[in-house]
Amino acid sequence: MTSALSLTTGLGLPALRGATLGEIDAVAALQHRTDRKYLIPLDQARVFVGLLADSHHVLDLAGRRTTHYLSTYFDTERLSAWHAHVQGRRRRWKVRTRLYAEDGLCRVEVKTKDGRGATVKHALNVPATAYGGLDPQAAGFVDEVLERSGIPHTTEDLVPAAEIRYVRAALADLDHGTRVTLDGALTCHRGDRSAALDPGHVLVETKGRVRPAPADRLLRSLGARPVSLSKYVVGQSLLTPGLPDNDVRRLAHAHFTAQTRTEPLFERTPAA
Repeated sequence: MTSALSLTTGLGLPALRGATLGEIDAVAALQHRTDRKYLIPLDQARVFVGLLADSHHVLDLAGRRTTHYLSTYFDTERLSAWHAHVQGRRRRWKVRTRLYAEDGLCRVEVKTKDGRGATVKHALNVPATAYGGLDPQAAGFVDEVLERSGIPHTTEDLVPAAEIRYVRAALADLDHGTRVTLDGALTCHRGDRSAALDPGHVLVETKGRVRPAPADRLLRSLGARPVSLSKYVVGQSLLTPGLPDNDVRRLAHAHFTAQTRTEPLFERTPAA
C-alpha cells in the first residue's frame, strides 16, 4: 500500500531497531496512562524519529513497520460522547471497534478518563467480521465498562457515528515503558462526506505516565507543542453540519480538507 510505504520511508523507520509485537504489547500493558499529542510536519517527524533511534524500537511485523488502522466510533444520536469531549467533562468516554487491516485482528475498545485526567483503555478481542458493529458479546463488555465508569449510557443508546482510517508506526522504549505512535494518511468518514489530514503532516502521540517522557522533551526542543486533538472529535467537527464551533474545528480547518465523496471507499476486507 503506497501510503504505508511512503510513511515508512518518510519517517526513516528502516534505520530503527525492530521489536516484536510481544515486546511492544508488554509496554502497552500500561493501560492507565497519559497521552500527549503533537501535529507536526513530516520532515520534523523524521528528525524526531532519528533522535529516538538510540532509545526506541519500532514494531516490526515480518518486515512491515506500519499498520493500517480502521476505527468505527459509536455515539448517541445526539453525539453525547462528542459533546463531553468538546466541553471537557470529567466523565469523558469513547466506544469503538478497531480493525488492524493487514493482520485481520479486531478489538472493541472503551476509553474513559479517571479522576486524575489519565486515560484508561479497556479492550476485548473479537473476530474481524465483527468490525463496525456491537454484537451481544461486545455489547455486554461495553455496558459493563460504562456502568463501572459511571457513564449514563448503554449500547442501546449507541449507533455507528464515524469511521477513522490511518497508517500507524509504533515505537517503544522497552526499558522505561513509554511508547510513541506516528499516524499518517489520516482520513475521517461520515455518510457521503470525508476529511483528510494534509499529507505533509503527522500526528504524534506519546503514551506514558503523568510526567512528560524524554520523547516529549525532544518534541519541545524541536519546537512542537502539545495539541488537544481527538481523531473522532475532529471528524465529527468537520463532517457533521450544525455542531457548535470549537477549538478543535479551528485547528482542524488549518490541517484538514473536507469534501463530499463521489466514489465508494476501498474494500476493507482484512488480510487472511
